[in-house]
Amino acid sequence: MPFPDEMAVPWSVVAHRGAWTREFEELAAVLRGALGDVALAIDHIGSTSVPGLAAKDVIDVQVRVASLAADGARLTGRMTGIGFRLRPEPWNRQEVSRGHTCSKLVFAPPVGGRHGNVHVREQGAPNTRYALLFRDHLRADPAARDAWGAFKLRLSEDVRDVFAYGQIKAPATDVLMGAAERWADAVGWTPDAAG
Repeated sequence: MPFPDEMAVPWSVVAHRGAWTREFEELAAVLRGALGDVALAIDHIGSTSVPGLAAKDVIDVQVRVASLAADGARLTGRMTGIGFRLRPEPWNRQEVSRGHTCSKLVFAPPVGGRHGNVHVREQGAPNTRYALLFRDHLRADPAARDAWGAFKLRLSEDVRDVFAYGQIKAPATDVLMGAAERWADAVGWTPDAAG
């Protein structure tokens, strides 16, 4: 759930903004500087990472680490040291992906910072793959991208509670990801090829 300062800004789904790529790159540079060798990769994920896709104006970043058990405390210290806040909810600590329960950490930006989420996941884990597959499938399939964007725009007009919006969107995301898996099989996509 958003922190109180994040709730002060109304949310909406908006047309794609070219500035999102630059804003991700700026954030990634800050994270690289703070995390050093703990971060194996820093990925732009979520809807803002897909050119042409409507999205909430929230930059999602995935930081890949070797092990949350080994690196989690050090990473959390470095993130909080630059003002990021660890989201406390249980769903921000674990998620189920492809039938596997996966560890994660999610950080909110510093108070007053650019709206976003930093998702920390283990390299090679199913939930890490899921985020990259979502992005790459929608980048590769304009029809799927446009349909997904239209769905989110309509949903955001009808459902103004951000938590309810996410709960309603979840089953549709499962359908989208079924198509993404078929696409990955057809083209031989792997997370290692994601960029």
